[in-house]
Amino acid sequence: MNPLPYGDKKLRLAMLGMVEGNGHPYSWSIIINGRYEADALSRCPYPAIRDYIGKQPLHTLGIPGAEVTHVWTDNPDEAPMVAKVAGIANVVARPEDVIGQVDAVFVATDKGEEHVERCRPFVEAGIPIFVDKPLCIGRDDLATFERWIAEGKPIISSSAMRYCKEFQPYHRSTYEFGDLRLVTVTMAKSWEAYGIHALEAMYPILGPGFVSVQNIGDGGSNIVHLRHKDGVDVVLTVIPDLYGGFGLVTLAGTKANTQLKFFDNYYSFKTQLESFIDYLRTGQPPVPWTETRELMQLVIAGIESRRQGGRKVLLSELEQPA
Repeated sequence: MNPLPYGDKKLRLAMLGMVEGNGHPYSWSIIINGRYEADALSRCPYPAIRDYIGKQPLHTLGIPGAEVTHVWTDNPDEAPMVAKVAGIANVVARPEDVIGQVDAVFVATDKGEEHVERCRPFVEAGIPIFVDKPLCIGRDDLATFERWIAEGKPIISSSAMRYCKEFQPYHRSTYEFGDLRLVTVTMAKSWEAYGIHALEAMYPILGPGFVSVQNIGDGGSNIVHLRHKDGVDVVLTVIPDLYGGFGLVTLAGTKANTQLKFFDNYYSFKTQLESFIDYLRTGQPPVPWTETRELMQLVIAGIESRRQGGRKVLLSELEQPA
């Protein structure tokens, strides 16, 4: 049963899971709860989080009417630290312990291959879920999520890059460039975990309608060409140590061009989290499932193309059984 919409109810939320290299339980909990313990934050093992949270005026923190009240991490030793930093009242021994105690959960891990099983107890309990990017990285898991969505299960997943204030003015609004011909995005880390960041940076600019994906990279670097139905070529470059190019977007058309750079982590994360809270209150998803589905198909096609030596994968192939 889908309990939404919650309306003006005071929302109790659980932050579940933490894997190496992903400190979202720290930052997301602080952003929602609107507070942090300064000494504990100084010992947070993620320098970028210490930096961008520390730069925010305290009055900008917090999402009214919502609070992270429960936390669980894969390593039990980490949950008390997250709780102390963000003022979370309850540390639980198992993720399932929050069922019946909270109104929604965050699956705050970026290993898409694990998300079906991490979500399953809460899907079965009818609890709304926000899943960190990417939702999944395989056909079978995408089919499972699609079935759950068709059954009305309340599941939302997105990349914060969709909410970048640097990119938002160009969402479906690139007329000054003439007809767009080329979009490029550069990104660090792996295609499996961060390809969705590159994809969702440009997807709201072009909109749905991708035709093909070709990844000529190797096991580390990923050089991915996508073709859009509107005649736009997209080149995504995702290289593990390309931190100097994190979130760099180029738009080039028949008349003009621009280059955009992602800077404000805090704005993107807070706007993303607010969109989920709005969903809980209204029952209206911030992004249609059809878009999330196509984005996951692009992620999966990029993996399959690379594994198959750079073969061009048509998105229509992912409409058929593997």
